[in-house]
Amino acid sequence: MSSLTAQELATQPATWRRAAALAEPSDTALPQPGERVAVVGCGTSWFMAQAYAALREAAGQGETDAFAASEFRYARQYDRVLVICRSGTTTEVLALLDRLSGRTPTAALTADPATPIKQAADRLVVLDFADERSVVQTRFATSALALLRAHLELHGALPAGVHPVARAADDAEQALAQPLPDGLLTIDQISFLGADWTNGLALEAGLKMREAARFWTEAYPAMEYRHGPIAITGPGRAVWMFGALPAGLDAQIAETGGLLVADSAPAGMDPMADLVRVHRLAVALAEARGLDPDRPQALTRSVLL
Repeated sequence: MSSLTAQELATQPATWRRAAALAEPSDTALPQPGERVAVVGCGTSWFMAQAYAALREAAGQGETDAFAASEFRYARQYDRVLVICRSGTTTEVLALLDRLSGRTPTAALTADPATPIKQAADRLVVLDFADERSVVQTRFATSALALLRAHLELHGALPAGVHPVARAADDAEQALAQPLPDGLLTIDQISFLGADWTNGLALEAGLKMREAARFWTEAYPAMEYRHGPIAITGPGRAVWMFGALPAGLDAQIAETGGLLVADSAPAGMDPMADLVRVHRLAVALAEARGLDPDRPQALTRSVLL
């Protein structure tokens, strides 16, 4: 019987389409064009916040910062603060919303409206169909990003080269159906690389592998990889790029003897769909190591302090 994590990650094309269908240009719970916005989360949600913030700014929709909830800059002024929180119970998120109450308009993307976040945030957007029983997040986080991408679409504001969510969901079906890249179950380490909005995806990919499989990963902006991290690459180690690889980097990776994964993705695959391949790899590697991806070491579904 497959793990909960495997079952839930496989539903992502459907949950992305359902999330995108919720997007309305007049939905005032979500950032509006021209607003100065902060997007906040913890762990996986923080990485989705980073991806969205980069997309929104690149789309010309307004200044957008992304923070881990514990690192929010309260001296800064925002028109809106949007939090992403699957459980609706995370201590740092609730503390932030409490401090902002009556001072800055807030909204929350959550999977569970029957939690304290309902009272803590001014507005709520509920993705209960994307909730998960597993500790390791997959479909909720990507569905939240799918909703936010779709909201940008409705404002005609997708940055150049970024696909509509419908295309991303189609690509995710391919990512679920096709074999995983060869050689990754026997390597020692992966460096995940991204650029602009995909840097958040690279960070999330690294986290997922550490959580589910207790596997050594690192993540960097692609152009920063030459500034030191490339030194760890070599035989038995891999580099996985989300999106287009910077010119010349493939040759430099080849010189180290490392495995480049970027070429294994179908041409033009949406980077969010490529993240689904990492979700699958994390589960496969956990199982190959005799680990249960549903029960990651030292983790719980929500951090309560």
